[in-house]
Amino acid sequence: MEELIRRAKAYDGDAFVELMEQHRQSMYKIAFAYLKREEDAADAVSETILDCFEHLDALKEPKYFTTWLVRILINNCKDLLKQNQRVTSIETLEGFEPQGMSRENREFLDYLEPLPKEEQLLMILYYVWGFRTREIAQIVNQKESTVKSRLLRGRAKIRQTFFPELVTGGNL
Repeated sequence: MEELIRRAKAYDGDAFVELMEQHRQSMYKIAFAYLKREEDAADAVSETILDCFEHLDALKEPKYFTTWLVRILINNCKDLLKQNQRVTSIETLEGFEPQGMSRENREFLDYLEPLPKEEQLLMILYYVWGFRTREIAQIVNQKESTVKSRLLRGRAKIRQTFFPELVTGGNL
């Protein structure tokens, strides 16, 4: 992937398109988990692609591209929430199925529904993108210990909500 990034930084349009295609699905998952609306998620992803194209020369180390990309996406999601000045509750999304998402992706997002938005984001960064807790801490500007405890708390909430038979005597 580093070679692809180098080519994109050298204004190779095909390399940039290929790079964005490799990350498109994961960007959408993060944006949808954060924003809860297909249109908003698509806007955030589009804005992120544009920002990446315009500022790719600012990326110092190609090996940090994915971290850089996710940070831009999260900031765009936050900006979009501020612009719209609304918080969409999970209840308003009943029966809503975003187009273009596989059944597995929808099921994964269903498991994340009981979690606060921030914990949903951490779970996606960890389980979908495969970031280590240290990298996630850098992306979201938190201590690594905070990220670890929120991931543990998120997993516990999922177990309690979807697999209560595995939770015995209140111990997780």
